[in-house]
Amino acid sequence: MHLSQETLKTTAMLSAPLLGAALVTGLVVSVLQAITQINEATLTFIPKMIVLGVVVMLAGPWMLDVLSGFTHLLFENIAMYVRE
Repeated sequence: MHLSQETLKTTAMLSAPLLGAALVTGLVVSVLQAITQINEATLTFIPKMIVLGVVVMLAGPWMLDVLSGFTHLLFENIAMYVRE
């Protein structure tokens, strides 16, 4: 049970910056499309990709640290997980 909780917590922590950035970018582009009345579905793709690339570059070291900490915790407690 503890392993499942830690896995879900780690997944949420790693995906939150990317999902939040994509959500805000999509909202901003959608508002701009509504203001300018440009109805192009592919217009949101490029800004989202640019923003996600920037977020990965900025939050990448933190994300890698969280993931390596989880992996370290997993390998430390693997004998306990196997026994249960």
